[in-house]
Parts: sequence; structure tokens; C-alpha cells
Amino acid sequence: MEVSRALDQIAEIHDHLARTEVYRGSRSAQVAFSGLLAVVGWLAQPWVIAEGSARAFVVYWVAIAAASVAVVMGDIARHYFFRSTAVARRMTRKVVGQFLPCLAAGGAITLAIASAAPVSVPLLPGLWAVLLGLGLFSARPYLPRAIGWVALFYLAAGIVLVWRGGGSPAPESWGMGATFGVGQLLAGAVLYWNIERREDG
Repeated sequence: MEVSRALDQIAEIHDHLARTEVYRGSRSAQVAFSGLLAVVGWLAQPWVIAEGSARAFVVYWVAIAAASVAVVMGDIARHYFFRSTAVARRMTRKVVGQFLPCLAAGGAITLAIASAAPVSVPLLPGLWAVLLGLGLFSARPYLPRAIGWVALFYLAAGIVLVWRGGGSPAPESWGMGATFGVGQLLAGAVLYWNIERREDG
């Protein structure tokens, strides 16, 4: 009985330490690169997909999002397997776990709208932004406090995009490029200014 209680207390201490420690497994360069991918995708879209094609829009931006996630998650995995302590690995699992629901919801909503309601595809950029904002808010206890402003930006931009998308016959590329380009560049700046700059200094 005493051993079980002691183990519970140790687990509580670990959780408390994890909440007071800022997660350092995601680097600014990879996050900012995902923002640049969004801007390049925005600029390249008119030459890559036919204007007004909802299905092509979804495939195109899902591919860009998958590339962005692969870059960021690849860096997190490298840090997790090769550079982390046991405590840092535990925190990585917590932070990634905070993001998984918004990623799963984004995938499910995308699949549902693209297959069952293609006329609603113009709403997707806003819904994606709202979900990413919620994911950032849920992980905020483990990230620099300023990431809350980035999450708020995503929520506000997402609401505007949903409002505009509701009356649009076709999805607009500028919403994706501007929202996710600016948002990810801001997130990269927050990570650099609050973590990496201090580590280098």
C-alpha cells in the first residue's frame, strides 16, 4: 500500500514538473518552414490545380499539410529518440497527445466534407485554422506563453475564413497561404525568441 502511494506521489511530481517546464522538442526552423510551404502553396496553386475544383483543392492542401506535419514531426521524433532524457520524452508524449485530437478531427472533417458535401469545401480552410488554434491552446501549458497569441490568431482567422467561405462558390487559396503562412511563421518566431535564443545566449 505504501509503495503504491509513493509511486502515485512520484507520478504527481513528474506531472507538476512537466507543467512548469517548457517543451523544447519542436524547433523554430521546422515550424517556420511549414509556414513557408503554405505561402509557396498559395502562390503555386493557380498553376497546379484548376480554378474552382474543390476535390483538387482538398488533395493539394492536404498534401502540403502532410509535408508540413512530416517536417515538424520528423524533427520531434529525432529529438525524442536521439537527444531526449526520460522526462523530456514523457513531455513529448504529452504535447503530441494534446495535438492528436485536433489532427484526427481535421482529418475526419476533411474526409466527410470532401466525400459527402463537396459544396462545403470552401469552409475547410477556416475549420482547419480553428482546429489548429484549439490544438495550440490545449498544448499551451507546455509551450511558451506567447503561443497563446498564435492560437488566438488561428481562431480569429478561422472564424473569418468560415464566414467568407459560407458565401463562396469555390475555395480561395489566399486564405490558406495567408493564415497558415503567417501563423506558422509567428509560431516559429515564438519558439525561437522564447527558447532557442535563450539557449544560444
